[in-house]
Amino acid sequence: MLTNAAIQLDAPAVARLVFRGFRGEADYPRMEAVLRGSRDADQINEPVTLEALTNEYAHLVNCDPYKDMVFVEAEGQVVGYARVSWRDGLDGIRLYDHYSFLLPEWRGRGIESEMLRFCEQRLQETAAHHSPGQTRLMQAFVFSGETIRRQVLESAGYTPARYFYEMLRPDLENIAEAPLPPGLEVRPARPEHYRLVWEALEEAFLDHWGNVSRGEEDYQTWLGMEQFQPELWRIAWDTATNQVAGMVLSCIFEEENARHHRRQGWLEDIGVRRPWRRRGLARALIAESLRDLKARGMTEAALGVDTENTTGALRVYEAVGFRPLHRHGIYRKPM
Repeated sequence: MLTNAAIQLDAPAVARLVFRGFRGEADYPRMEAVLRGSRDADQINEPVTLEALTNEYAHLVNCDPYKDMVFVEAEGQVVGYARVSWRDGLDGIRLYDHYSFLLPEWRGRGIESEMLRFCEQRLQETAAHHSPGQTRLMQAFVFSGETIRRQVLESAGYTPARYFYEMLRPDLENIAEAPLPPGLEVRPARPEHYRLVWEALEEAFLDHWGNVSRGEEDYQTWLGMEQFQPELWRIAWDTATNQVAGMVLSCIFEEENARHHRRQGWLEDIGVRRPWRRRGLARALIAESLRDLKARGMTEAALGVDTENTTGALRVYEAVGFRPLHRHGIYRKPM
């Protein structure tokens, strides 16, 4: 378990600062406060709830929070934390991820560099127990507003490997008609369908850049996520084979909408399995999802996309009225 003295802070401008380890569920409310403050400062369009954190940490994969986390305390208050984990990418690359969050009033004092140093040291220790012979990369997802964190990573030798757009359709008017391809129909998602939808979604994203191997813990996490709102889903079934052909898994974050005085819906996961691609299915499901969001009182819609997506998703989203709002990036560094 990490002790308070595990990291020596080199930033003289910061006094009365303590680095410590994870203390179990008692830390969840502190993490929620840091995460919310950090995301608000960086204009990150993702919900933050205690329930979501509890669900996520109940199903961690390749991560022991008692060894793989560091907390930053100032006068007894948690002002930041970081976590590491690792995954095997489907492209044969082992990815060593790290995440860090720091309240805005504590930024720019050298704390970010110390958190990164902990993450890299811990990942190096973890990698030392793994068999050699495959490419190993340290990786961090950086939102567009995380300016200081991006600078710290670049100074440490990280370079952007891929960019992602957060896209917005600023209104839900004039939604073009886009009929389903022949032989397909949309049905309500029921509990007995959840596993089938998950498996179809995993298959649809097999050829996406940076995809990783997922298992049962990931499925259980998905079931408990705030964006798990099957009443909003649009699932297309092949009537001849009774297979899931494609889906748009929409969601509405009511609390975030209230905080930001908006009525926004998210098209969270958009996927079409290979046998049903190039037939207009994604466009049809998106159009139907937008109409449903409008019927539920939403006035705008958002989604995320890989800017170099090989299936042409970016072109489809632009064609149905979405425009880039923010550009986020994945930064990598050889292990």
